[in-house]
Amino acid sequence: MPKTQPTTLDQAFKLINQELLEMFLKKHKDYGKGNILANKEIGIAMRISEKVERAKHLLLSGQNPTNESIEETWIDIAVYAVIGALYRREWFQKLEVTEKG
Repeated sequence: MPKTQPTTLDQAFKLINQELLEMFLKKHKDYGKGNILANKEIGIAMRISEKVERAKHLLLSGQNPTNESIEETWIDIAVYAVIGALYRREWFQKLEVTEKG
C-alpha cells in the first residue's frame, strides 16, 4: 500500500502503475527473461489464467490466502498483461532493464 493517499483517480492510477513497475523489476531480477521467452505469449496467457483462477477461488470461497494477498494477485495479473503488450510489440525480447528492482 502506498504511504500517501491519492485525491484523484488519475493520481491513484499513477500510484498503481508505479507499483506495477516495482513488482516487474523485483521479479525480473529473480526470473530474468527466460521463463517468458521459453513459452512466449501462450505462457503469459497461462500465467494470467492461473492468477485469475486463484483470485476467483479465494473470492468465491471467502478463504484467506496463505501466501500473496488478493491485491498482489491483481498486481501480478496487471504486470503479466503489460509483459504481454511488451512481448507483442517485440520490446520484451529486444530491450533490457536499466533500473534496479
